[in-house]
Order: sequence, then structure tokens, then C-alpha cells
Amino acid sequence: MREYAVDAWQRSILYADVMRQRGNQYQAHLTEDVPHVLDFPSEVVMSGRDLPRPVNYWLVRILPPDDKPADPMKRPFVVIDPRAGHGPGIGGFKVDSEIGVVIGAGHPCYFIGFLPDPVPGQTIEDVMHAEAAFLEKVIALHPCREGKPAVIGNCQAGWQILMTAAMRPELFGPIIVAGAPLSYWAGWRGRNPMRYAAGLLGGSWLTAMTSDLGAGRFDGAWLVQNFENLNPANTLWSKQHHLYTNIDTEASRYLGFEKYWGGYVYLNDVEMQYIVDDLFIGNRLATAELLTSDGVRIDLRNIRSPIVVFCSYGDNITPPPQALGWITDLYDDDKDVLTHDQTIIYATHESVGHLGIFVSGAVSRKEHHKFATNIDLIDVLPAGIYRATIAENSQKDAALSTERYELSIEREGIASVREIVQPDPESDRRFAAVAQVSKINLGLYRQFVQPWVRQAVTPQTAHWVQTMHPLRLSYEWWSDRNPLAPVIADTAKKVREQRTPIAGDNPFLQIQGAWSDAIVKTLNLWRDVRDDAYEKAFEWIYSSSWVQALAGQAADDDPSRKRPSVSPEHRAFMAQEIAGLRNSVAEGGAVEAGIRAVFYIHRFCSSIDERRANLTLELHQPDCDRGFDMDSFREIVRRQANIIRIDADAAIAALPQLLAREEPARIREVARTLGRLRSLGPLSTIEESSLTHMLDVFNVAAASQEAVLS
Repeated sequence: MREYAVDAWQRSILYADVMRQRGNQYQAHLTEDVPHVLDFPSEVVMSGRDLPRPVNYWLVRILPPDDKPADPMKRPFVVIDPRAGHGPGIGGFKVDSEIGVVIGAGHPCYFIGFLPDPVPGQTIEDVMHAEAAFLEKVIALHPCREGKPAVIGNCQAGWQILMTAAMRPELFGPIIVAGAPLSYWAGWRGRNPMRYAAGLLGGSWLTAMTSDLGAGRFDGAWLVQNFENLNPANTLWSKQHHLYTNIDTEASRYLGFEKYWGGYVYLNDVEMQYIVDDLFIGNRLATAELLTSDGVRIDLRNIRSPIVVFCSYGDNITPPPQALGWITDLYDDDKDVLTHDQTIIYATHESVGHLGIFVSGAVSRKEHHKFATNIDLIDVLPAGIYRATIAENSQKDAALSTERYELSIEREGIASVREIVQPDPESDRRFAAVAQVSKINLGLYRQFVQPWVRQAVTPQTAHWVQTMHPLRLSYEWWSDRNPLAPVIADTAKKVREQRTPIAGDNPFLQIQGAWSDAIVKTLNLWRDVRDDAYEKAFEWIYSSSWVQALAGQAADDDPSRKRPSVSPEHRAFMAQEIAGLRNSVAEGGAVEAGIRAVFYIHRFCSSIDERRANLTLELHQPDCDRGFDMDSFREIVRRQANIIRIDADAAIAALPQLLAREEPARIREVARTLGRLRSLGPLSTIEESSLTHMLDVFNVAAASQEAVLS
């Protein structure tokens, strides 16, 4: 008992001192010119304030360490963090991070961040134009042969960068969106309570009033408060108790994360209102209903780059239905995906939480590492929907893969996505009613209340409201500004000098752990009861025929969401493309023939792993000296895949015509590369037969060319 009492007292002093440091860190962070948590040296390349439509964003180049220089011939990566309440830098928060993985893979790396205060009047569209300008700059700095920049968008940066890519598709290489909400009405019944918030609050009028109380700025601390409310056990107890219990080892990690978590930023009222009205409540992005100020439709189907959607079943902020639901919102079937020539790869994690998707070191070392090191494989995938999985590497072909983990990409269909999303037309009907009720309430607020609020709020009042936010007070109240702080700091120094942690098997320490577990279970039970009440109240209110009638819904209305239509121009374009593919069956040379043969051999296999992709990339290596680049190779791969898909028999019958244009040595070289498919693992009977057939075709073609030359 005595040992535990001494240990508990020491932990309390050390805990209080860490919280004092937390307050000091918060105060220091506020005084920085560009507050961020980026843990890599960088240099500013371009400021958004200098653009014709100025914004508070900036583009920086990450300076790699001397022992890991960037390869200028590799495609650059651009990492973008969310402006969702916190400051920038979490994508490069530590060595094991998205930026760390990119640097480790030898790619040039850039980062798009932002300042705490928006430029007065800036809009979401202005930010989109700024991101496009930043990518134009990166492309100008790296005219490399590997292709356009790969872009990583975390959380809300994900939907923003996809909107930019829909507006300017020619600027993008592969796009990775991690934990990004795109279909805001989606979710599983009994889970995901955050999506009910707008309906229970009567819509976005409260967003408008919060911005008005901030004198035209929306305080990001309110967004963070929403995240905190999702898990009260962690917010009110677990996080602090974990620090207290592990005070000797956790202080540095805790302070590092709190620097990010307490770095609140602001959005303009027009920005936040757009996000809430058109995305969160209106859900207009997933059905191509958004227009830019000059009339350009923001249609995610316009994106020509592969889109990697990374989400987790453990994410309670962006659950898989909200990350993937846009696919079922946009497309009716697999043919619809193919006719729009879109490549979508999705990967799911079983347990990691929302921030862990782009912060966890384990996730960075595994998932993000495999995405970065296989970005060329991702870039050349033909149109369709794929599922990416990462598993232990069981193959020993060091020439093709020496990694601990292996990325495998398996062709799926929209049915597999629909199974995850579980679309619910009746739920969509309720959310559609919320959208209409929100418009009504927002109109009432703007007409009758907003003028009075704006008249009453001064800059001083707004500053006072922001300063008194509960989350800010939790950082403000305890720092060196508190007169008791020097006493705690001095006592903590003495405790560290004589600190002897208690043994883990101490019975009182175990009682403390059991007590903590009981508190967590109680708070979790309260959370579950609360969330269930939210859901039941939401469904009761918005299933009401009276509310739905008020929202303009008739009883016999079709409850399903309307997918965006396909224009006659698009159908005519596709017919022209298919005719062009049929006419080009006999066009090409050894590279086209080799890639076509690979697709033919594996035509019944849905899985594509990185070793097979690396072998396919070898087919073009001899052509590199003649100016072959990744964009051209990507076009060849996608074209040959479409030719095989349209008419495999005609495509294979035309191989001798393709090979007749090549030297015999080149034909045999491609044949040897194809033969190495056997070293990648056992082939099915059909694959083995097809490979033998292809090798015979190539050998006959080589012999014929040799006979002609002799």
C-alpha cells in the first residue's frame, strides 16, 4: 500500500507537469507565424496569397535527408492534410508517416498546408483553383517520365482534391484518399451517429449562427468538439488515464499529438456553409449536382486517374459506407464504370481509427508503404473496380519483390462495394427530408435572426466567444502563466531524479486498472444509449409523413436516389471509342503484343499482384532509351486491356501482325519475359495452356523473321 501511495503521488506530480508543458506548448504554437506539426525540413515553393484568387494555402517542398536523396526521375508525391478544425502537418507528423514513406521510396515530395486564418472572402472553389495551381507548379518542376504527380488527400482534403481532379483531370496521377467522406448520407444502422446531427439540430442554421458569432469566421474548435463527443470514454477518461498510468514513457508521444489536436484553425463562413449545405447535408458531390461559379459541373466520373480509397471498419468519423458510397451513388453497374474509363481501387482496414488511417506508424509502414512503392502498378490498371489487399510475401523471387508484404489487387465489381455500403433507399428518403427542412430553417434564420446577430457581434465579442471555447480553456488554464506552475515544475524535477516505478503486479495497481475499465465500460454504455436514442429520434421525426410532406415528398415518390444521367454525347463518344479499338487491333509492336499476351493468359484470373506488374513493366525497358515514358505505357496497357475485353479472339489472332514489325531478338526477349510468369507461382490449367500458346506464337514469329532476314 505504501509503495502504491508513493507511486500514485509521483505519477500525479509528473502528470500535472506534462499538462503544464501541454499548456506552454499550446501558447507557443499560437505565436508561430505558420503553425504546423510537420516533422520534416521544408522550403516554401508557392504561396496561395499570391494567386489571382488568394487563399491561405501554401505549397512546400519536403527536403529529404542526405542519406535518402530524392530521385528526380521518379514521379513526385503531393500530400494534403484536412482543414477540418486542426492545423496542417499530420501527414508528416513523424518518420513513420505518409511523407516519411514517400521519402523512403525515393520520390520527390511536396506538402500543401494552410494558415490558421482564411483570406477574407475565400471560397472552397478558390481553394480548388489554388490546388490546381500548385500541381501545375509541381509538374513544371518535375517533367519526369514516370508520370503526373501522385496526390494523397487525408480526410476532408480527400473530397476537396477529388473535386479539383474532376475540374482539372489532366493534372493528376494516381489519387489516394484516406478516411475521406464522400457519400455523407451513407452508414450502417445502429452505428455512425454523426450523420444524424444535422437532422436533430434542424439543419445548417446553427452553422450560420456560429459563423455569425465569430464575425464571419467559423471556429474549427467546434468541429473538433464533434469528434470528441463521438467517444466520451476516450475524451473524458481513457486518454488521460493512459498518460497517467504510463507517465514515464508516454509524455513525449502525448505532447506531440496534443500539439496537433489543440492547433485549431478557422474557416470563412461561406466555406463552412458550402461544406455543410452542399456536402454534409445536401450530399450533392456524389451525384454530380455541384457547379463551379463559371458553370463547370463537378462530376467525379471525369477523373481519369486511378482513385485509391483507403478506409477502416474502426473509423467512426468516416466509416466505409461514407468513403465508398459515392461509387454506388454514381454507377448503376460495372459496365457503367468501364464506359467512363474509371479505375477505382479500395482497401479496408479492420480496426484502425480515423486518425490512424493517416497517422498510425504501423499503417504507414504497411499500407501507405505498399501504395507508394507500387504507384506505377496502380497507375496502369485498366478501368474497373478493384480491391487491394496486403499480406505476407510468400514468394522468393528477389528480382521481382524483396518486400516483407505483398500488394495484391483483385478485380471486383460494384456488387462488392454495394455489399459494404448497404444502400438504404428509405434512409436516403429521410436524409432528403433533412436537406429540405434545413433549407427552410436556414431561410428563416437568415430572414429574421441573422441581421440581429450580426448587428450585435463585434470583433471583440467574436474574440471573446472563441477564447472561451471549452476546448481552448482546457489548454489555457494550466501553463506557466498559472502561479502554481513553478511549484509543480520544481517538484516534478525532483521526482524524476528519484523516480522508481512500481511493479506491474502490485495489487493496488491492478485495482486501479479494474476501476478504470469500469469507468470506460460505463461511459461506453452511456454512449451506446445516447447514440441509439439519436437514431430512434431521427428516424421517428424524418419518417413522419407530415415532415416528409413539408419537405415536398409525396407518399408515392420513388425513394431511391437518382444517379446522374449519361448524356447522348457520352454514348456517342463511347461508340466511337469502341469502333476505334476494333480498328486498332492490328496496331503496335512487341510491347503491345507482350502486354496483350499477359492479359490473355490471365483473362480468367481476377488478381493482380505487384510481382506480375513488375514483370509486365520489364516489357518496356528496352524502349526506354527511345523516349518511352509512364504516361505512354499506361495508355498502352489500358488500351490493350480494352482490346482484349472487346474481342479476345481477334486480338490474339492479330499478334503475328504486331510481331512482324520487330527484330527476332526483340521477339524472343519478350517471349523469355513471358516465360517468367511460371516463376511467380503455380498457374491454372487454362493459364498454363494459354502461356504455352503465346510462347508458340512468339517463337513462330521470331523464326519467321529470322527466315526473312536470312
